[in-house]
Amino acid sequence: MLWTKRKTLYSIGISVTILFLFIFTRKKYPNSVPPWPTSNNIVIYNRIPKTGSTTFTNAIAYDLYKENGFNVLHVNMTKNRQVMSLPDQYVFINNVTTWTERLPAFYHGHVAYIDFTRFGVANPIYINIIREPLERLLSHYYFLRYGDNFRVGLKRSRAGNNETFDECYSRGGKDCDMKQMWMQIPYFCGHYHFCTEVGSAEALKMAKQNALEKYLLVGTTDRMRDMIALLEVTVPHFFKGALGHFDQLDENRAHLRYTKKKIPPNEQTLSMIRRDEVYKMEREFYDFVRDLFDAVFK
Repeated sequence: MLWTKRKTLYSIGISVTILFLFIFTRKKYPNSVPPWPTSNNIVIYNRIPKTGSTTFTNAIAYDLYKENGFNVLHVNMTKNRQVMSLPDQYVFINNVTTWTERLPAFYHGHVAYIDFTRFGVANPIYINIIREPLERLLSHYYFLRYGDNFRVGLKRSRAGNNETFDECYSRGGKDCDMKQMWMQIPYFCGHYHFCTEVGSAEALKMAKQNALEKYLLVGTTDRMRDMIALLEVTVPHFFKGALGHFDQLDENRAHLRYTKKKIPPNEQTLSMIRRDEVYKMEREFYDFVRDLFDAVFK
């Protein structure tokens, strides 16, 4: 009998507490739901070069920010470095989380994953897009020589050099070295010293773990539309109306910055690259992420 009375009083106590919290919340936010915590009001897209990131950033983030009421901020790394020192990571995290005047905020830039929890702060919403590693490298190789349709007339660093990827690879050139392919794994691995070590098994393991546990969503270049559809239903306070907007874009807006000229490698080059350990690891990571995305989408 005594236990029954205690149980009843305990249940009444919980109900009163919930009712109080509900009334308090409704008084504070009478016409809307409570705002998201700071960490959920920040999206970080640590975009990887030549993966379709310009299309996504411009055609989605910059096109929707006014309508959906968020700010878009570009993280511009010095000398295009993708990593920060530990003190710089702290400063970055402090700036991002305390700059309340800019919330909600969509940050984008070529920077490796930064773990906010290392500094005792909740992670923001991380998203990204990756591309089949050889396709990404080929796009970058010919982009340096022929440019793209986004900034027409801008002279690129290898302009005038018409050497094909096959010719470069056969002579062991720098631009086609497999070290240049070691790109997507480091971006997901983060800021540990081993992340930039070409061919590091530890980096691959960390990249997979982060993609699985730290990112809300990682899509692939060839399935950007599917990613946009998922973002609209999972992060609606940023991406409401994104799919409809994307679907009505013309071809030029829906595919910004495509490299003007690309020459596919021959079978001999392809055969040698497919046997390379760096390619195998980057491809393993790509397949891992692609399978994750397929599972989420289904």
